[in-house]
Amino acid sequence: MDTVLDLDVKLLVYLNNLGNERWDTFWIYITKQEHWIPLFVVLLLFIFKISGLKKGLYTLFAVAILIAVTNGLTDFVKNSVARLRPCNVAELKGQIRHFTTIYNPQSYSFFSGHSSNSAAVTAFIVLLFRKQQKWIYLMLLFPLVFAYSRIYLGFHFPLDIIAGYTVGIITGTLIYKGFKRII
Repeated sequence: MDTVLDLDVKLLVYLNNLGNERWDTFWIYITKQEHWIPLFVVLLLFIFKISGLKKGLYTLFAVAILIAVTNGLTDFVKNSVARLRPCNVAELKGQIRHFTTIYNPQSYSFFSGHSSNSAAVTAFIVLLFRKQQKWIYLMLLFPLVFAYSRIYLGFHFPLDIIAGYTVGIITGTLIYKGFKRII
């Protein structure tokens, strides 16, 4: 396990140091959930257009359950594992770029809630609408970009992101299967 964690730190340092001041504002903007609201509004309109009012409301209810389950699981694991965020690890202070003057997250790092939630919702939506709209696969870019911003800013280790994705995809798939069975 020490070897895996050592590789995780090395990959973080490498990826984080790919950044430069020209891109900082962009990645700071990307990491804030409220900046994704236009995408969520378009997605909401799409859901109701394709599904109609009744199924659209059921879909939103399923997404709310999905987010609640994913958040609960994320918080449970974060508090159980208690891994510090890279920006809060003293040994990494001179090795990675820090943005703690803008935002200084104090919660634990493993696993990423941004990754688990975005991957869960994306998996659910892609599975639900993949037969009606082929372009829905473009939604897969959302959690990738969103999660990379967390590494760029030094808020998560790559392993936090990978674990968050894995949990999100599993949760999104399970909720989708239950949703299809009920609906």
